[in-house]
Amino acid sequence: MAELTDYLATLEEPERSLLDAIRVRALELAPDATEGVSYGMPALRYRGRPLLSVRAAAKHLSVFPFSPAVVEAVAPELGGFSLSKGTIRFSADRPLPARVLTRIVALRREEIDAALD
Repeated sequence: MAELTDYLATLEEPERSLLDAIRVRALELAPDATEGVSYGMPALRYRGRPLLSVRAAAKHLSVFPFSPAVVEAVAPELGGFSLSKGTIRFSADRPLPARVLTRIVALRREEIDAALD
């Protein structure tokens, strides 16, 4: 099943393209990831664990790395973005920087690998 891809197909532009680009980049960095559901959200899963999810809300877009430690690690690079323990919020006008997304996926993948190895 393609839960995340199906969710993204329900969105309007430019949100759909922005969030799909995150999905595509995450799969480039974690090619073994699969689509599934984590914490009730369509997500990418890596080694059976939640890797990343994205959502569109009325006033912002969000990326969920399912890890407060990952959000904390990239927080210094996200001045002016809205952050919470497990969420990074951004907009079409101010998208998530590509280098930060790369770091988020790498950190989360390393976190999962460390927990399972």
